Amino acid sequence: MSASNALRLAFRRLVNAGNSSQIPPSFLIPSLLASKTQTQTTSFSSTSTYSIQRRDNNPDRGVSTQRRTGPREPLSVSKTELPKPVPDPSKRSKAKVDPDHGLWEFFHSRDKTMNTPDEDAEYGRPWSVDELRSKSWEDLHSLWWMCCKERNRIQTERYERDRLSAGYGDFESLEREKTVRRTQRAIKHALTERYYSWRDALEVAKDDPEINLSGKGPLYTPFEYTEEDTTGEDTMVPEITDGAEVEQPRQNAPGS
Repeated sequence: MSASNALRLAFRRLVNAGNSSQIPPSFLIPSLLASKTQTQTTSFSSTSTYSIQRRDNNPDRGVSTQRRTGPREPLSVSKTELPKPVPDPSKRSKAKVDPDHGLWEFFHSRDKTMNTPDEDAEYGRPWSVDELRSKSWEDLHSLWWMCCKERNRIQTERYERDRLSAGYGDFESLEREKTVRRTQRAIKHALTERYYSWRDALEVAKDDPEINLSGKGPLYTPFEYTEEDTTGEDTMVPEITDGAEVEQPRQNAPGS
């Protein structure tokens, strides 16, 4: 449509021209048409002129607050006073920390973030399986979680050494962790033995008529009682001889 309008304007100029000397030659007609049809559609920029539809329909997305081109309407938090930073460390309020906070358990000491190599080297031997067989379930449970807490402390100190690039204490920390892992392995061994013993006892109890595993009624109901006969036992009777009491056995009389 635009090309046809430009063509009409060019021919109209040619027809309405009063002086024939002003009529351009025929070979310049294509250049006249090109000058009328070609118009600049974009500005001197690589960015397209059409508006990009934002995904969240937020017209203020990407507005810079540093250049004071923020949102033009107040937001819901405009009336809330934001905290201001305090450059002077002496004027900063100290945060109150609970002395019994659980995060303290990730450190061996509250005064420093990691131990020295000599302190990490001070530890005992791991628990053996023979020692753990006689422990109760509660004791094994507590010992297991103490080992978990100790491994957390070791990992915390290892992270701190890597952050500071300390270059020392890795060997002592690794040996300490090996000892803790041996104790945990012994706890698993003792619990595995108990599990197999319990499973064998359960199979035996299924064939025992005195044991009720249905969950209804008493668990153990003995069928027969064995009473000991104490009627024929000898009893000790004290005998006085020369002012001293000497116990001598005495047979119970029949029928007594």
